[in-house]
Amino acid sequence: MSRTWAIIEREMRRFRRSPTLIFMSLVMPILQLVVLGNAFGGNVKHLKLAVVDQDHGVPAVRIRELANAVAANAQTFDTVAYADQGAALAALRDGRVNGVLTIPPDYSRRLLAKDAPHVALVEDNSDNFVTATLAASVGNLVVASQPVTVSGTRLALPPSLDVVEVYPYVPYIQYLLPGSIAMSIFMMVMIGGGIIFIDDKARGLHEGYLVTPITKFELIAGFNLSGTIKAVIAGGVLMTIGSVIAGIPDPFAPMRLLRLLIVIVMTAFALISLMFLLMVRVRDPLVPRATFGILNTLLYFPSGAVYPQQGFPAWMQVIARVDPFTYAVHAFKSLLLKNTDLSAVTTDLLYLAVFSTVAMTLATSLFRRTL
Repeated sequence: MSRTWAIIEREMRRFRRSPTLIFMSLVMPILQLVVLGNAFGGNVKHLKLAVVDQDHGVPAVRIRELANAVAANAQTFDTVAYADQGAALAALRDGRVNGVLTIPPDYSRRLLAKDAPHVALVEDNSDNFVTATLAASVGNLVVASQPVTVSGTRLALPPSLDVVEVYPYVPYIQYLLPGSIAMSIFMMVMIGGGIIFIDDKARGLHEGYLVTPITKFELIAGFNLSGTIKAVIAGGVLMTIGSVIAGIPDPFAPMRLLRLLIVIVMTAFALISLMFLLMVRVRDPLVPRATFGILNTLLYFPSGAVYPQQGFPAWMQVIARVDPFTYAVHAFKSLLLKNTDLSAVTTDLLYLAVFSTVAMTLATSLFRRTL
């Protein structure tokens, strides 16, 4: 028993001498609970609703006023006025708005004439959570816009809301595919990037690099580019097979595959740069393994891969704005579910490029060419 206790004592001393590992083991699971507890089922708010008023009559103005009231109180959506329906639909396809509410030119006349007036809501149905929330909210305000007399009786037949979906039906497996591609890239980054570098340190292989004339930047670039290549292979395989399994229309279109490959490369390089930055000063080989689950939670779930970010609390939305997963998932959704061109994901690619540059610069400055 004394020999067994000696082993226990040794391991407990090693654990005590690694404050990072203690923090990851005891404190970070609480953060996982908080993130996961707020990542599902929140009330979706602050959607973007484009309003195109082609009528400008009093009943049409009432619809716009009710929409502004919803934006100010329930905050389910924020209204954006458009004079041209074509511009509003272009914004919808590019992802700048979630829906387009169109009031036709004859709306007021048909409403007062009791001629069954109609209002159209064109939705981006690539996210079923957003679609259901927006349709229910707009449907309620259209019904509430029916004019009434002082006695409370209705002056006309209630207007009808025609909901039009831009894209074919998007099953949940297709909705999850973009996040799954980003996750496959991240897993390869963890296995083939951060952990291998720490293992090289633990085995003494790292010392061999230090006696060569290779510079810090060249060493980091070599690790990052090799990890990027492996991550691109993982992301490309899942993108191809996953598109077939999920039933993505025309999954092997050459131009779409080229656009997706560009996003995969940018995502892989951004994530490998992040991992190298986090691991550049780490020596304990247990730390990256403990970090994997934490980073998975902090990066994947706030990205909107499984639930729309509009349902997150404010502090999680702050995480989402700086999370590279957010921009990768948005780009994959645009290209896979909407079949857009690269102009719709320019902001995503720009952020990933800037993020990679900053992470690489910081990692190079923190890297030590010493034992």
